Amino acid sequence: VQLQASGGGLVQAGESLRLSCTLPGLTLTTYAVGWFRQAPGKEHNFVAAIAWSREISYYADSVKGRFTISRDSATNTVYLEMNTLKPEDTAVYFCAARRTSPQTMARLPYYSMNYRGKGTQVTVSS
Repeated sequence: VQLQASGGGLVQAGESLRLSCTLPGLTLTTYAVGWFRQAPGKEHNFVAAIAWSREISYYADSVKGRFTISRDSATNTVYLEMNTLKPEDTAVYFCAARRTSPQTMARLPYYSMNYRGKGTQVTVSS
């Protein structure tokens, strides 16, 4: 199963975007589902994750207070609401899932995720 993120775009600093990612056909009860991002020339960095069954979330310090992760279990969709965007948020955003906790997911490399897929570009102009 390859995941597909959507909702990216070009915005100005201070504006908002909402990303979404559907995880079709997966039973996610014991999974954390989250978002990573990759800026040009950089590695994938953890952004946020949520425990699917308990709605416990965890955020990178750089986005805490500005981004909110949520999920819809009826449609197996995870969302990332991004507010007060900054130019340093510019990156390709990827969703991923792994059988672990959100806090542990934050410490693991993107390529160790059980499920991952194509990203969506977010560009924030100053």
